[in-house]
Amino acid sequence: MCLAVPGRIVELTGDEPLARRGKVDFGGVVKAINLSLVPEAGMGDYVLVHVGVAIGRIDEHEALRVFEYLREIGDLEEEPS
Repeated sequence: MCLAVPGRIVELTGDEPLARRGKVDFGGVVKAINLSLVPEAGMGDYVLVHVGVAIGRIDEHEALRVFEYLREIGDLEEEPS
């Protein structure tokens, strides 16, 4: 079983498709993430991330719903931006 967590892209770097990276905000925690598998994702988009790699896009409504579930169980302290 794998767990992917949604996050919002706040910075993009790398012009080459296989070197595409960015910073992703996970409700207040920002991490550098490999974005090569989601070439269609842009600034402000939400992506699902598994072990440092974005594996797909997710719509904002669904991402915010996941953040709400995490807040309910106490795993997320801040509002996502």
